[in-house]
Amino acid sequence: MAGRLEGRTALVTGGAGGCGLAASRLFAREGAKVGILDVPSSAGAAVADELRAEGFAALFCPADVSRQDQVAAAVSAVEEQFGPITALMNHAGILAAAPFLETSVEEWDRIMAVNVRGMFLVTQAVLPGMIAAGGGSIVSTSSISGVVGTPMEVLYCTSKGACHMFARALAVEFRDRNIRSNAVCPGFIATDHGRRELSLLAQHGVDVSDAAIAADQGRMCEPEEVASAALFLLSDDASFVNGAHLFVDNGYTAI
Repeated sequence: MAGRLEGRTALVTGGAGGCGLAASRLFAREGAKVGILDVPSSAGAAVADELRAEGFAALFCPADVSRQDQVAAAVSAVEEQFGPITALMNHAGILAAAPFLETSVEEWDRIMAVNVRGMFLVTQAVLPGMIAAGGGSIVSTSSISGVVGTPMEVLYCTSKGACHMFARALAVEFRDRNIRSNAVCPGFIATDHGRRELSLLAQHGVDVSDAAIAADQGRMCEPEEVASAALFLLSDDASFVNGAHLFVDNGYTAI
């Protein structure tokens, strides 16, 4: 039976680690040719080698998503090798956790450059080819922090709030060109990124103990669970889902 992304070219930003890595692997196994966009220091080359060794089509494109020239080169490389990108997961992101009044302008600029500008640059580079191919689907990784304020994370929450509206506004503007745009919104995730977030929050006195996590969302979210949600939104199973926010948080935002 054909995979849910059979015949499509997928691009995963931040695709070499955490939820992005889980998505790169899952999308390949669901039939997509996968472009892995991540920073040069990442394990992206090894991930692409791993997928090719399993018989899948994969390409690593090193790039900083906040750099327009690097994004353009990466998108062009994927399109040249695999054809138009018709499934995009805007996952690349960084975190910041510190008292707001101790936050520097440089920290603000960096998180907005990666989490917001990066999403903008990648999507703007991908959309012309996606439209020319007849359509496609975009998933942007937001967070529970897009709708729930969390202590010590004003910068991060603001960036994810922008992601929330980015996904919805794209859906409205490009619906008539057969483009769907949605956001996946995880809770606390069991990745290196997620564990670092918990460590930073704990250092600043926020209760992120096992008991607190259990009360908020039952347990830590696994990266594969986020990847599965993104797969659903990118696939034809979600053909009438557009402008939505899919929370992968086990009820965190429902309490």
